[in-house]
Amino acid sequence: MGTEDKASNKAQDMKGKVKEKVGSATGNEDLEAKGRSDQAKSALKDVGEEAKDAASRVKDALTHNK
Repeated sequence: MGTEDKASNKAQDMKGKVKEKVGSATGNEDLEAKGRSDQAKSALKDVGEEAKDAASRVKDALTHNK
């Protein structure tokens, strides 16, 4: 996972946490739900990036073992 991707995902996660807390504190259920959604999207992106990294490592290992 690239540093830029990590930073982008972390920023999205942090924004989601802020939205969720503000929504909770103000009784705004829509904002709270959007915050949870942002956090979930960030987590899914992280999983996707980790899968790509794992596939790349497997490919490298197979290439070097020939």
